[in-house]
Amino acid sequence: MGLGNRILSLASTFLYALLSDRVVLIDQMENFASLMCEPFPNTTWTLPLDFPITNIGSFDGKHPSSYGNLVKTKKIRNDGVDDPFSGHPPPSFVYLHLTGGYTSEDTNFFCEPDQLVLREVHWLLMRSDEYFVPLLEAVFHHLCRYLFHPSNEVWGMITRYYESYLAPAGETLGIQIRVFDEKQSPFDVVLRQVINCTLTQKLLPGIDLSHPAAVADRRKTKAILITSLYSGYLQHIRTMYWEHPAAGGVLVSVHQPSHEGWQNTGNKTHDMKAWAEINLLGFADVLVTSAQSTFGYVGQALGGVKPWILLKPENGAVPEPACVRDISMEPCFHSVPPYVCKEKKNGDNSRVVPHVIHCIDTPWGIKLVNQTV
Repeated sequence: MGLGNRILSLASTFLYALLSDRVVLIDQMENFASLMCEPFPNTTWTLPLDFPITNIGSFDGKHPSSYGNLVKTKKIRNDGVDDPFSGHPPPSFVYLHLTGGYTSEDTNFFCEPDQLVLREVHWLLMRSDEYFVPLLEAVFHHLCRYLFHPSNEVWGMITRYYESYLAPAGETLGIQIRVFDEKQSPFDVVLRQVINCTLTQKLLPGIDLSHPAAVADRRKTKAILITSLYSGYLQHIRTMYWEHPAAGGVLVSVHQPSHEGWQNTGNKTHDMKAWAEINLLGFADVLVTSAQSTFGYVGQALGGVKPWILLKPENGAVPEPACVRDISMEPCFHSVPPYVCKEKKNGDNSRVVPHVIHCIDTPWGIKLVNQTV
C-alpha cells in the first residue's frame, strides 16, 4: 500500500471517528514519525505498544472477529432486531476489513442499521486502503491540511527545493505521472499524452519554430514540476524547451526532485521523498495528475485545486482527449461495494444521496462534488 493510499484511508478513519464520537489511534506504522508531526498538541495518536490486541497488522477479511464474518455467522444481527448480540454482551472489539476485494458482508459497515449496532462495540480495529468518505467538495482538503503536517526533516526538503527551483517562477505547473501498466501505457505514449494535454489546454506554451534566437522575457517565467518514478519525461520536456524557444517569450524551467525507478514503500528515504513531492505538488498553481493515482489525489487536496486528469491509455494509444478537467478536488473512492443496504436505491451508489457522482478517472468509483447531479 503506497503512501497516498495510507493518507487517504487515515483521513477517512479520522472523519469516521468524529462522526461516530470515537477517538482514533493509529498502529505504529513503519517510518511514520519520520514523515509527519503529531497533529494534536501535547498528546499522541499512535497506539500504545502494550495494547492488548497484538498482531493487528496480520488481520485480514478471514479473521473470525471481522464484521463481515460476525454478520455471516449471525454472531451479530444487523436485521433490525432489538438484541443484535443475541443475549450476549457486545464483543470487546470488531475488526473492520475495508480494503479492495472485501465481501458483501464487510460492506454492510456503510449501512445505517449496521452503524447503530457498531455503536455498542467499544473498540473498532480498521484496515483500509481507500478514501471511503461518502461539507462537500473541500472535505479531504481540510482533513489533509489539519492532520498531515510534514516532519521537520521533510519540511526542510520541501522548502529547500521550493525556494531553489519553484519560488522564482511567476507560475508553477505540477505534472504527476503514474504508470500502472507499462504495456498499456508505454513511455512514448505517455510522453505524447502529457505534451498533447499541456499544449492543447494551454497549460504550457508551444515552441517557436520561426525565431530560433528569440530572447525570452524574464517577466514571463513558468516552472514545471514533474513527479514520476522515471526521469525520461523530464529529459524530453526539458530538451524541447532547450532546443526551441517557448512561444510568447516565456522562460520555462523544468524540474524533478527524484526518479526512484520503482515504488519502494516502507523504505524511510523513499517515503520521505514521496511525501515531500506530494507537498510540492500542493504548491503548484495548476496540476496535471494521472488517473486513479492516490499520490495525485493527496497533492491536489493539499493545493485545493481541480486537476487536469491524464486518462489511462488503452491498447498502447494516446487517449482522445488526452486529459480532462476534474469536477472536484476530492479523491475518488475506487473500491465501491454494491449497494447492499436495505433501501437498495436501484443498486447505484452514485444515486443514493446528493453531491455524489461517478468519477471521471474511475467510472465505477464515486466522489463528492459541490453540486447536485
